[in-house]
Amino acid sequence: MSYLASTLVALVALEHIYILVLEMFLWTTPAGRRAFGMRPDQAEATKVMAANQGLYNGFLAAGLIWGLLHPDLSVGFQIQLFFLGCVLVAGLYGGMTATRKILYIQALPAAIAILFVLIAG
Repeated sequence: MSYLASTLVALVALEHIYILVLEMFLWTTPAGRRAFGMRPDQAEATKVMAANQGLYNGFLAAGLIWGLLHPDLSVGFQIQLFFLGCVLVAGLYGGMTATRKILYIQALPAAIAILFVLIAG
């Protein structure tokens, strides 16, 4: 069960690295605009804000990776739960304020990973 929990945490971290890349580097490209449903003028006007959001997604990913790699398993467990909780709250907030799609893309994977980390814990 621990392997499955770690795999789920790693997948959530990878997802947030992907979001970082989209928001920081690809926001104004066709791929970035398509991912977020943005027109070229909207993307251009919001690219600084998006880069800031991307940076925060990178921090979430870094925290999850830190939790996975921490040499003290009990501390790593706590770090994973903290950062998964941050992802869950961000996903719930985004799902309620921006688009419901975020509930399935961000909040649901975090909730599933939390469940498996707790079971493995």
